[in-house]
Amino acid sequence: MSSSIRLIVRFDSNHGFPVDVTPSTSVEDLKKLIARPRGLSTDDVRVIFCGRELQNHMTIKDYEFDRQSIVHVVRGRANAGSRSRAVREINLGGVGDQLGSIREDEASEGHSEGPQSLAGVDQPKPQFFVYCKNPCKELKPGKLRVRCADCKQSTLILEQEPGSWDDVLQPKKIRGRCQNRSCHGRFAEFYFKCGAHPADENENVVALDLVRTNTRQISCITCECVFDCAIVFPCAHHHVICLDCFRLYCATKLNDRQFVETRDVGYTLACPAGCENSYIKDAHHFRLMGDHEYQRFQRFAAEEFVLQAGGVLCPNAGCGMGLLPDGRERRLQCSNCMHIFCRNCKEPYHQGQCQSISAVPAAVEQANRFAVDPRRAEKARWDTEAKELIQRTTKPCPKCKVRIEKNGGCMHMTCTQASCKFEWCWLCGIEWNRNCQGSHWFG
Repeated sequence: MSSSIRLIVRFDSNHGFPVDVTPSTSVEDLKKLIARPRGLSTDDVRVIFCGRELQNHMTIKDYEFDRQSIVHVVRGRANAGSRSRAVREINLGGVGDQLGSIREDEASEGHSEGPQSLAGVDQPKPQFFVYCKNPCKELKPGKLRVRCADCKQSTLILEQEPGSWDDVLQPKKIRGRCQNRSCHGRFAEFYFKCGAHPADENENVVALDLVRTNTRQISCITCECVFDCAIVFPCAHHHVICLDCFRLYCATKLNDRQFVETRDVGYTLACPAGCENSYIKDAHHFRLMGDHEYQRFQRFAAEEFVLQAGGVLCPNAGCGMGLLPDGRERRLQCSNCMHIFCRNCKEPYHQGQCQSISAVPAAVEQANRFAVDPRRAEKARWDTEAKELIQRTTKPCPKCKVRIEKNGGCMHMTCTQASCKFEWCWLCGIEWNRNCQGSHWFG
């Protein structure tokens, strides 16, 4: 089996070309392969990958490239002062709270080969999850990537690392400096790719920030079982629900037309325990119901919008067209199916008063509710006290064994001892690597 690794190189942000290397190839040798055919020296080019400039003495194996990873090469020599300042800030940013874990099996990235797992080191499960619209069309582990917010090229060197979902999802939260000669971008743009297959220009993914690996072994708020993967609601108690119960919860609420139309969020659901300020803000989480139910969700959302605007829905079977009639005229005709009906009772149009419509019995309405036992809700909290304990905990540096305190949001640690300065992952306890950066850069 060949040990060759093919990288896709973009020189000065132009179209990529393949370069074959081996795991033992140094970054300096990679520069030679790129620079010499262009009449340049290795000192005149810089290799950038995932927000960092690669160092000459490091090897391809050290950076754990995927198959056909894209690296950016720019001309020009780095300013020693600015480079050391940026690296120092990144190193000092490596601290944070444990919301996750990660380093998925290399095979999930589509590797034909790659670096082997370190002996004796457990491989954490994914923490970043995405819904891959194309080609997977399902929930998959995600990989975090970064590029320049202006030119969209991965030629940006970060000045600090992300420490929370807000840093990643909100624009212009993290600063950097784009090395593209035609760009002066100063902000990072983070994005996700599907971790189940190699990067594809046609892939379309969205990050699902409420889906977490259940590292704390919290039981589901409804079935009380403990599953590896769960939804953590954005309420004060961070109630946990497993994916199967979440699908049932959504389907039940959808069938009973009990989704809520909110001004700021749209058509959505709150925590099943009824907590305040717990609405799901990203509707893509409802894709977990499946295509058919998600289409119903979209249709009901559109219908609810019409009703909120003072409109009516055509009651004819198989139609449901939204109408926004003028005035209070009782006789309405659907512009889609031409059905004529009474605006008040939704029956075929008639003269005289409408027949009274019996209300839904309270007992039936109560039976349709998705009830949550208070005792289960108490047990299903994503324990905030445990979170605070983790933040107070220290861990020994894997190299010099000096205990390091974790007090920020990033998993990238740097030993504070001047004689060590070892860069390592808080979760994995091993040297900081590309999989750690892509899978659990922050908690």
